[in-house]
Amino acid sequence: MSPLSRRKFVAAVGGTVAGIALGSKVLEATAATNAAPDAYAQKFLDQYNKIKSSASGYFSPAGVPYHSVETLMVEAPDHGHETTSEAFSYWMWLEAVYGRVTGDWAPFNATWAAAEKYIIPTATDQPSNASYNASKPATYAPEWPDPSNYPSPLDGSVPVGADPIAGELQSAYGTPDVYGMHWLLDVDNVYGYGNTAGTGGENGPGASGPCYINSYQRGAQESVWETIPQPCTDLMKYGGTNGYLDLFVKDSSYAKQWKYTNAPDADARAIQAAYWAYRWASAQGNAGAVSASVAKAAKMGDYLRYGMFDKYFKQIGNCTSPSGCPAGTGRSSQHYLLGWYYAWGGAEPGGGWAWRIGDGAAHHGYQNPVAAWALSTVSSMAPKSATGKSDWATSLTRQIEFLRWLQSAEGAIAGGATNSWNGQYGAPPAGTPTFYGMYYDWEPVYHDPPSNNWFGMQAWGMERWAEYYYLTKDSKVKPVLDKWITWVSGQVTVGTGGSFQIPSTLSWTGQPDTWNASSPGSNAGLHVTVADYGQDVGVAAALIKALLYYAAATGSSAAQTLGKNLLDALATHTDSKGIAIAETRTDYSRFKDTVYVPSGWTGKMPNGDTIAPGATFLSIRSFYKNDPDFAKVQAYLNGGAVPSFTYHRFWAQADIAMALALYSELFLGGGVTSPSVTPSASKSASASASASASASVSASASRSPSASPSRGGASVTASYHVDSDWGTGFTATVTVRNSGTTPISSWRVTWAWAGNQQIVNAWNAGSTQSGRTVTAVNLGYNGTIPPGGSTTFGFQATYSGTNAAPTLSASGS
Repeated sequence: MSPLSRRKFVAAVGGTVAGIALGSKVLEATAATNAAPDAYAQKFLDQYNKIKSSASGYFSPAGVPYHSVETLMVEAPDHGHETTSEAFSYWMWLEAVYGRVTGDWAPFNATWAAAEKYIIPTATDQPSNASYNASKPATYAPEWPDPSNYPSPLDGSVPVGADPIAGELQSAYGTPDVYGMHWLLDVDNVYGYGNTAGTGGENGPGASGPCYINSYQRGAQESVWETIPQPCTDLMKYGGTNGYLDLFVKDSSYAKQWKYTNAPDADARAIQAAYWAYRWASAQGNAGAVSASVAKAAKMGDYLRYGMFDKYFKQIGNCTSPSGCPAGTGRSSQHYLLGWYYAWGGAEPGGGWAWRIGDGAAHHGYQNPVAAWALSTVSSMAPKSATGKSDWATSLTRQIEFLRWLQSAEGAIAGGATNSWNGQYGAPPAGTPTFYGMYYDWEPVYHDPPSNNWFGMQAWGMERWAEYYYLTKDSKVKPVLDKWITWVSGQVTVGTGGSFQIPSTLSWTGQPDTWNASSPGSNAGLHVTVADYGQDVGVAAALIKALLYYAAATGSSAAQTLGKNLLDALATHTDSKGIAIAETRTDYSRFKDTVYVPSGWTGKMPNGDTIAPGATFLSIRSFYKNDPDFAKVQAYLNGGAVPSFTYHRFWAQADIAMALALYSELFLGGGVTSPSVTPSASKSASASASASASASVSASASRSPSASPSRGGASVTASYHVDSDWGTGFTATVTVRNSGTTPISSWRVTWAWAGNQQIVNAWNAGSTQSGRTVTAVNLGYNGTIPPGGSTTFGFQATYSGTNAAPTLSASGS
């Protein structure tokens, strides 16, 4: 993997028996052991079981996933046994897929319980939100291009706008607290701050994790190698006289305080995972099993809107000086894209103040149309606030425009845009193109290395767009996908014996045309080249998923074949902990990089390491010298060979598992595999993570393409419900119920439209439409319905005029 200084986040799940700590209670889920319906579903279970095996080491004793199994790891987190909101979101997604394959939703629900316990700050961890003043969200402090420009002075003379959503969030949820994941946890309290989740304190080196921690704070050039870690709750026990606060912000005096940073792409991925869980559980007739977790995702989406606002709630567009850029009013500060972060903080109890900021910098790789679509169109995921649903509908439209604006002549997607040039509302170079007044930035936010040079941003981002197109058949997206798939397919090589290569580092020249919604430009002057290739297994998995969703949505046999071939090549690199390939780390020469500390500043890390001018990455992290793998790094620092490591990152291992399951789902009709061992609780489980999970649909090994009339003791009925309707299209769910006394093994539902409705996409049923007549039949995994049981299928359709509900006929045998 090309090292990337990005606020990105990764992790895992632990056990053929995996312990998820819920206070002193532990939920233990035993993985499915019976035969899967096809080879790829079985490979998913094999990979899943490795991730969940306690012997693999993906999870902490508290049941929190690590960034990687290995501890010697520096990329975005600066230690392998930290974790991130990204890791939690991949964990949620992995367990959603597990629920689809097995019908067991307890592990999925347990991820949300763990998130609320460890990475979504509790009221104790964010204690002064009641003092937040939405009319003055924060005091301005400029960003600077280099860490050496810090600390940055607060400047109360610069106008800041009003926060337009705080009041409606308070009204909707009855609390002033923010419901979002902080991006980084020190899971084993390696640094020793002891900022233990749920305590709101600095409990020191003797405390057990997971503990809140932060790192990046000092401008676009600050790489992971130049950060100074700090606790999220700074009670000034460690660091210098003012804790760590005066390394970052210059003020006349400092108060004990707390602060958190949210990574919007991770929260959006958690919401995306919840949508799939809802869809798949509904197909199994068991939507109630995930309803509480889905409601939490909708709530998270409400707060995630803070990522849609300018950092200081200034107006969007043409901001070229701090004082000249007006304060925003109403929604004039909302760009509707997913920014790089949002953050919030405040005084320790008694201080009487709190603050919130958004971010005016948006990267294409952070956008998530699936989350935006689900939050704005799926009734069960609708946010409670007055404007949450409409904001996400607007965001979806804006994200689509953003994608189209950034596509290069070759097909890859360029960086993004900012409302605050250089992080201080500066004037960009003459001729810089704009997107709704925001300025094009080929490397938004981070420059060491440039944030859009890593190919992973392409794979992550475009997988979501392929997924969105699979769900919606949105015609505005298809031309972009067509071009991107054509470009990337020409850059992938799959050989024999498991050999493959995919792009690793990209290089960019030129810039897009200024965005014109009514007549988009061709971007003939915006170009990408592939600087080098690699074998990043996680990125390969994301790319495979993009290819497979595109193939399923468009019928492209070429994309399906390439995706399958790459998946098969990837699967040959299996080991006892997952699927991994050794990688060399030339960047580990930077262990000796100097970390900027202002002249005259001195302090101590909790373990006694000195923080002073001349300190290095390693000198303030002396614990690395005791790592069993550090000898390889030291030899390299002494002039020896570049060290090689085989890493098991959670996000990568989870995405590989999901790619295997996806091929089964999309192309082999892979369905539910009932676990041969029911999940059980070794100790009484909390209500937020029930140890029992039931599905009203049992697995069926065969598919009956035809359905005879109901007979014997069977009596089959079907009911119809419109989930969302946007005037030109809609989604609906059909529930098929066996109200008889004997099981059925197949079913058929038919109806005739009264208008011009046309189905464009269906799930959990095989559907055909001839004129106005629709026929839907079960798939291989949901044909069997026991007496009193039910299953569901859904579809999306277009229409004009009226949209009357049809009369359904159902039969089964």
